[in-house]
Amino acid sequence: MTRFLILQLRPERDASDAEFTAFLIKSGLDATRAHRIRLDAEELPATLDPADYAGIIVGGGPGCVSDAPSEKSDEHARIESAVLSLMPQIAQNDIPFLGCCYGIGILGKHLNGAVGKSRYGEPVGTADCTLTDAGRADPLLAGLPDRFDAFVGHKEALEALPKGCAHLVAAPSCPFQMVRYKANVYATQFHPEADADVFEERIEIYKHHGYFPPETADDLIAMCRAANVQAPEHILRNFVQRYG
Repeated sequence: MTRFLILQLRPERDASDAEFTAFLIKSGLDATRAHRIRLDAEELPATLDPADYAGIIVGGGPGCVSDAPSEKSDEHARIESAVLSLMPQIAQNDIPFLGCCYGIGILGKHLNGAVGKSRYGEPVGTADCTLTDAGRADPLLAGLPDRFDAFVGHKEALEALPKGCAHLVAAPSCPFQMVRYKANVYATQFHPEADADVFEERIEIYKHHGYFPPETADDLIAMCRAANVQAPEHILRNFVQRYG
C-alpha cells in the first residue's frame, strides 16, 4: 500500500481537523493511506524518510517564512524548521510534493527565491486564476479550465519565480499562484482543498488573527457562499492519482 504524508501546521485543532478531512475528500485518498502529522503538536520522527511515501502534502498555517527570526514564535520557528529539513531530499530527488499556501513559501525559501509581504499578499477572497502555457501541459492541471476561481488569504507570496521553476497558474492579484520545480515538486498559493464550507469555517476561526478586520467576517462568509470554487480540488485528486 502506498501512503501519502500529510504535514499540518495549524495550531487550531478544529481548523486542522477540517483541513485534513478536506484533503482526504478532495483527493479521494482513504484515511488508511494517509500518514498525518500535526507539527504544532508533535515532532517529525527522527527516522522519517520522504522517499518512503508516494507523495507529500503540506497544508496552510498562520506562519510566514519571510518574517524576521525575532518576529517568529518558538512554535512557528520550530514548524518551519521541521518542514524545511525535508526539502533538500525532496528537491534533490524530485520526490512528489504539493505545498498548499504556506508550502509555496517553504519551497521558495528552500530554493533561495524571493518570498515577502511587500507586493503580492492577497486578502481573504477569491483569485481569478489562469493557466499558463506550461500549466495547460501539466498533468496535475489536467481537466481544469483555462480560467477558474480559487480561495486565497495570505500575507506573503513569491515575489519572483524561483530558479528552476515552471510557472503554471497566474492571477492579477498575485502572479505566482502555482509553480513546479523539476518534474514532481509543486506548490500553490491558493488553497486547492478549500470549498465554500471549508473557507467559511476558517473565516470564523481566524477572524482575530490579522488576516482581515473581524467586523468584515460576515461579508466574507457571504462572499464564500456566492463564490463558484470547484476546479482547484482536481489538483489534489490528480496528485493522488498520478503518484498513488
